[in-house]
Amino acid sequence: MAGKRSLGVSHEVLRKKFRTGMTFRNYRDKEPVFSQGDPADSVFYVESGTVKLTAVSTRKKAIIAILQRGSFFGEGCLAGQSQRICTARSIGQANIIRLQKEGVVRTLKKDPKFATLFVGYLLSRVVRIEEDLIDQFFNFSERRLARVLLLFGDITKESKSDSPLKVSQSTLAEMVGTTRARVSKFMNQFKKRGLVSYNGGLQINSAEVAAFLENRPLSVKKTQTRRAGSSFRHQMAVEPKDA
Repeated sequence: MAGKRSLGVSHEVLRKKFRTGMTFRNYRDKEPVFSQGDPADSVFYVESGTVKLTAVSTRKKAIIAILQRGSFFGEGCLAGQSQRICTARSIGQANIIRLQKEGVVRTLKKDPKFATLFVGYLLSRVVRIEEDLIDQFFNFSERRLARVLLLFGDITKESKSDSPLKVSQSTLAEMVGTTRARVSKFMNQFKKRGLVSYNGGLQINSAEVAAFLENRPLSVKKTQTRRAGSSFRHQMAVEPKDA
């Protein structure tokens, strides 16, 4: 899930840059920041907490991203998006800053330092989305689940919460792109290996999950083939994944 990028932009810095074009609000757990189909007229910044992006069709619902502190979202309005194509909702309590579209465009043009920071964040999102896409198409659902758990481990560490993580297997299945039954099977295996435990909620051993992922490399590998009259070229070799 796209989302791990901490910019560390303070409330005061944004206030100086955007002045009246900035508003601030505290959100309760599961409270929507904006909904799919709403007018896209602003960019948001997660000052603290976590935000979930979801998209819904007539038949399916997908979790697009889990965004942590230091994340921008809603930036599609800067590229001509007139309506929101997804719903943004807080996970737990979150402090969200809203930046008017016109102010963001103006600041990006006049402030090279902010523009560099903002573009750097967007590029990190692109990289993460590419990783998620490759994972979704080419990798085993067991590995995809481990990556999701590692993300939730980061969120728990970031929030410094004393309360155990509350996340259902149905939610994990939506994020992984598999069935709840398969998630249940893998979670039982992860519990036996010491990757996770349950004590009033889900507890994630991030170090063990990271080690597990190192032993389960991406199924997409770079191979080299020589063609007549040409230098070595990288090609993508795709291994089959499970259903």
